[in-house]
Amino acid sequence: MTKHFRRELENVKKRILTLGSLVEDRVREAALAVEHRDGESAERIVKADYEIDELEVEIEEECLKILALHQPVAVDLRFIITVIKINNELERIGDQVVNIGQRVMIIAKRPKPPFSFDYGEMAEKVQRMLKMSLDALVNLDVDIAYKVITLDDEVDQIKNEAYDRIKQAIQDLPERVGYYINLLLISRHLERIADHATNIAEEVVYLVEGEIFRHTPY
Repeated sequence: MTKHFRRELENVKKRILTLGSLVEDRVREAALAVEHRDGESAERIVKADYEIDELEVEIEEECLKILALHQPVAVDLRFIITVIKINNELERIGDQVVNIGQRVMIIAKRPKPPFSFDYGEMAEKVQRMLKMSLDALVNLDVDIAYKVITLDDEVDQIKNEAYDRIKQAIQDLPERVGYYINLLLISRHLERIADHATNIAEEVVYLVEGEIFRHTPY
């Protein structure tokens, strides 16, 4: 029974990392779609969202089955709880990727205005945070997890800069307000991905140290 239990735990770990890799790929594709105003790529991203949703459901069902059949305790229980939470965070990142894709599909059909915010730096930081949070999970490395948490402020700062500059662009060219609102929403969706990556990092801290890190002053 113990050997079977360990095998199931290892299988859950592999599946959550598979989901993490899939989500990483989708975030990367979304960032490229934003950079190139690529409506076709954005549409493919939106249509493929079901893959993330289906895997998220499968992982949750597997975790619930383990809880019901084996009633794990201590570290094993923390691991299952952590996987369930990270599973949810990854699915929500997938939702944000879909939101970005929908915004790109809209702006790609419209003429490009004189002002366009460069999301390259923000997207790079967001992707790095997601990768680091998953690396922290793989290696149970709280040092990496804490670095992810500190990076969140940098993403927030870029989002605030985007807000200020796009607000000014709307005032300068109010007839393009629809385009600029979609541009602004992209910054919001990227910032939310960073928030979810931060949540994953916090769950890794909980898994390793056994303490709930949320709402704690950094």
